[in-house]
Amino acid sequence: MFITRHIPNMLTCCNLLLGTAGTYLAIVGRPDLSVWAVLLAAVFDFFDGFAARLLKAYSDIGKDLDSLADLISFGLAPAAVLSSMLHYFYTGAWGGQFLTLGIERQLLLLSPFLLVVFSALRLAKFNNDTRQTENFIGLTTTATGMFIVSLFYLVFSRGGWWLFFTEVWVVMAIVALFSALLVSEIPMFSLKFKSFGWKGNENRYLLLTISLLAIVLLGIGALALIVPVYVAYSSISLLR
Repeated sequence: MFITRHIPNMLTCCNLLLGTAGTYLAIVGRPDLSVWAVLLAAVFDFFDGFAARLLKAYSDIGKDLDSLADLISFGLAPAAVLSSMLHYFYTGAWGGQFLTLGIERQLLLLSPFLLVVFSALRLAKFNNDTRQTENFIGLTTTATGMFIVSLFYLVFSRGGWWLFFTEVWVVMAIVALFSALLVSEIPMFSLKFKSFGWKGNENRYLLLTISLLAIVLLGIGALALIVPVYVAYSSISLLR
């Protein structure tokens, strides 16, 4: 019993470790590996909550640890991936040369890290908002991080018109939009299952089915399309 109550926190620590590794990989010029680190972190993020509910192993430490892990894995690491992508299209290299750039370009390369600030605000709001016990208000950090790394994956695996998303003004628009969504009052349904029955989980099963089909057809880059669908569907289903 003593060991099992620590399982959720162990899974959360795996999430945190992967997010830290993903951040480092992006900084040293391997954002392609960061993508997989963040996506695997999302798997641990799902199962730590599932394990906590299954084992009834809830704690204030676990709640705070989960938020800290999410901030790194889905705030800092994806922001580092975006910054690394901008750096590549500015300099033709994945790492270095930052200090040789002009101040304007340095600020542009640092601008994706605004997502970290808004992710922290979103997580602090969630931890103290009694309205978010069943569903969410505002886009989750996990969804935001998965969107960004999946978009990066599409840009560099498919090229073509996906390169449109490497334009500086487009990246800035993405940063601004998702920063706003993180702290918005838009209702979003939770994907965390309390039971596996159909009743009460209709929205979750429908979105998961759509997601699985999209991933089969498009690969992990499909997540960049699924997140906007999730935002739109949540808003429609919860506001009607």
